[in-house]
Amino acid sequence: MKKPVIAIDGFSSTGKSSISKIIAEKLGIVHLDTGALYRGITWFALQNCLNDDETINLEQLFSSFPLIELEFKNDNGELVLFLNHINISKEIRSHEVSQNVSFIAKQKEVRDFLLQSQRNLAEKGGIIMDGRDIGTVVLPNADFKFFLTASIEERTRRRYQELLSLGIETDEKFVKDNLIERDRIDSEREIAPLKKADDAIVIDNTKLNKKETIESILAYLKK
Repeated sequence: MKKPVIAIDGFSSTGKSSISKIIAEKLGIVHLDTGALYRGITWFALQNCLNDDETINLEQLFSSFPLIELEFKNDNGELVLFLNHINISKEIRSHEVSQNVSFIAKQKEVRDFLLQSQRNLAEKGGIIMDGRDIGTVVLPNADFKFFLTASIEERTRRRYQELLSLGIETDEKFVKDNLIERDRIDSEREIAPLKKADDAIVIDNTKLNKKETIESILAYLKK
């Protein structure tokens, strides 16, 4: 029997990736963090495709796609992202990447570059994929679709704590402003904007912790 394909979309810092990872472990399926892929492309651009004024040269980035190899590898039981065989799992969580990833992710060429590889991974089933357009564009025929949301205040708190845990110094106002701007760009972009699929189940986890959110999703799956 084919294992299910599960799509989880939602706003930044709603816990999509960490929640999806735990659900994958509980169900014995694969978790793919698509946001990490876009962050990987962004990190590559910041390292290799900058103009003299420090802006990203998109033409140079697009021409570099044949040189970009993104791969998730198992590192002591955890799937981490490698770019051209280098572990960049920490680098992609930096301020600089966070400030530029929405700009990179809205580019049609970038989305086309990553789209088919994401679909190929889901063909055999047994995968949970999280992002912003999984249920609407990447996997519109997914067996189950969820959309996570939470208040901006709660998301700011979570993102701030995550950065501190990674040893990245910041302040909460900067984090909040960044989240608001990313929400705006992700929701207003012409190509695959962030939005709930018509058949997705909405879960507002403002007042739910990670365990409670996971239990809520598993309850829907069992039904």
